[in-house]
Amino acid sequence: MSSRIFVLRHGETEFNAEKKLQGHCNSPLTEKGTAQAQSVGAVLKAYLQGSHVSVYSSSLGRALQTAHIVCEEIGYPSSEIIEEPRLKEFSLGDWEQRSIPSLVSENPYLLEKSDWYLSAPNAETYDDVKARLNAWLSELPEGEDVVVVSHGLTGIVLRGVLLGLTYEEVWQQDLPQDAFFIVEKGSVTRVNCTVAQPIV
Repeated sequence: MSSRIFVLRHGETEFNAEKKLQGHCNSPLTEKGTAQAQSVGAVLKAYLQGSHVSVYSSSLGRALQTAHIVCEEIGYPSSEIIEEPRLKEFSLGDWEQRSIPSLVSENPYLLEKSDWYLSAPNAETYDDVKARLNAWLSELPEGEDVVVVSHGLTGIVLRGVLLGLTYEEVWQQDLPQDAFFIVEKGSVTRVNCTVAQPIV
């Protein structure tokens, strides 16, 4: 297992701003999302000093766009980003590109369950996503730090796998775009990145 795993979510996208679901479809980062990625990278840099690190990104465009910005901030060559399809977001089936308000208007109680996303017809299952993440984790090289640029839902499942959380605990986690998480030896640290430079 790697020494430390840094779990990042992509910055805000146009669909995020419009309250639309993305899943396996994609939309580009907004100006705010670009700034978030820059801030995450600037803060992350301080944690990576002197360590041997690999950067993995979901193969979806919004994650790769974020990964390139983060790598520029941390001084890591973008050409060495490893595109990993198993880090992609859940497929949200028939709900991809739907607006959340329109879904709530059809089902007023939808948001009462934290895992409501998985109610989408033809959505990828939790177990399927967990299986692909476990397969990826089993292939990671020993003894090096890993930066992972992924997505909101896939990110909480990944953190859940690394921390041994129950299904219910996984869905109680938050999905920030202006913070990252360091998972090391079964414990997690949240690092907020709401400033342009790291606070020393």
